[in-house]
Amino acid sequence: MKLATWNVNSLGVRLPQVLEWLAANPVDVLALQELKLTDDKFPADAFEAIGYHAQWFGQKTYNGVALLTRTPADAVVKNIPGFDDDMSRVITGTVEGIRVIGAYFPNGQEPGSDKFEYKMEWLTALRRWVKDELAAHPNLVLMGDYNITFDEDDVWDPVNLEGTIHCTEEERYHLRALVALGLCDSYRLFPYPPKSFSWWDYRDAGFRRNRGMRIDHILVSQALKPRVTGCVIDKTPRKNERPSDHAPVVVEIIPAPAPGSSA
Repeated sequence: MKLATWNVNSLGVRLPQVLEWLAANPVDVLALQELKLTDDKFPADAFEAIGYHAQWFGQKTYNGVALLTRTPADAVVKNIPGFDDDMSRVITGTVEGIRVIGAYFPNGQEPGSDKFEYKMEWLTALRRWVKDELAAHPNLVLMGDYNITFDEDDVWDPVNLEGTIHCTEEERYHLRALVALGLCDSYRLFPYPPKSFSWWDYRDAGFRRNRGMRIDHILVSQALKPRVTGCVIDKTPRKNERPSDHAPVVVEIIPAPAPGSSA
């Protein structure tokens, strides 16, 4: 089973690129972020035509998330229950026995700003809810655009960017706290080359010069960890004309042994 996350930075603009990528990479689950369109504009028919069911939670101009799945998602939840939020940031469903949370974490703008404070409150609420979800669903994946780096390996210039947005100790504390619930970074379960990034600024030839950050993550529960066989960042779509500034991240998880199996 393959699951992927991709911040497409406007589905209205990049629908052809998403369809092309899915044709070449027929994953079982794709979590999308930054749809930037209202629910009535979501192109469900286009995804149905290539064999995908869709759940979506849109918003005009900003945010918006979706789950595209080969089999229908059950028990779908939108946003973080109990957290009052007018932003469309989270969509959750159960797919083939795996609880999948697709999320677009707040950017935070800059430390000390109102948007940074909102990010801290949102991260606290997310962690509390994910803790409950893990208790109810041991097979869980939390994936999306986290807008947080783990450490200096995730940053093209860790010295000069230390303490700036995506690289603050406050943000990284919350990321570590999510891991401490019983999750692990699927990308780092395997050897990875230096300067492995998932986002590059459009400015200053960021992609060509590999001046990026790894801010798109797939965290898997401890129950799923032994079943993860690989996790990759697919930089191919970043080379498209008018690309998203993010690249897809893909994890592969082998199916659970059948009951009574000797495997």
